[in-house]
Amino acid sequence: MKNVTDLLLESGAMLEGHFLLSSGRHSDKYFQCAKLLQYPQKSQAALEDVVTRIKDDIISGKLKVDLIAGPAMGGIVAAWEAARQLSSALKREIRSVFTERDEKGVMCLRRGFEISQGQNILIVEDVVTTGKSSAECAAALELLGANITALACVVDRREEGIDVKWPLYPAVKIKAGNWEAKDCDLCKHGTPAVKPGSRKF
Repeated sequence: MKNVTDLLLESGAMLEGHFLLSSGRHSDKYFQCAKLLQYPQKSQAALEDVVTRIKDDIISGKLKVDLIAGPAMGGIVAAWEAARQLSSALKREIRSVFTERDEKGVMCLRRGFEISQGQNILIVEDVVTTGKSSAECAAALELLGANITALACVVDRREEGIDVKWPLYPAVKIKAGNWEAKDCDLCKHGTPAVKPGSRKF
């Protein structure tokens, strides 16, 4: 089986250059996981190991998952694929829902999706950089009474010292530049930054 880095490269999902990330920080790499997740077989392969680890922790009693949620846009397909695989592995249906931003830019649950008080939710992202989207997704779900038990992602590109509140299940950990604009060497050399992400500032 191909490793996740190979899948990212062959699908054009890992780019190199000078990028303005959704967090407002700058980087020399950008992960457009939608280019990987457009392929069903590549999506399955990328998330298989993650789902196996999650399944094993559920069976051992280390983790509880009743529902999977992904923050829009990047988490929608990744969450759906994780739910599909986990449902098959556990032989019980695990629903997949997504949170999205309202007219004021606040992350919330819409489209008639419902969760129950105390429901154990696994958040699935495409990329985790600072954990901001995951935290906003979690806050929206916790307001409705959910219990966030873990976070999974395709790419973990966090810098040293950037922690998340929950157990993290990444498909791959990749080191990438991640700077405040004032500290960005690429800016200092006059290289223009491009902003390929979907979040508005």
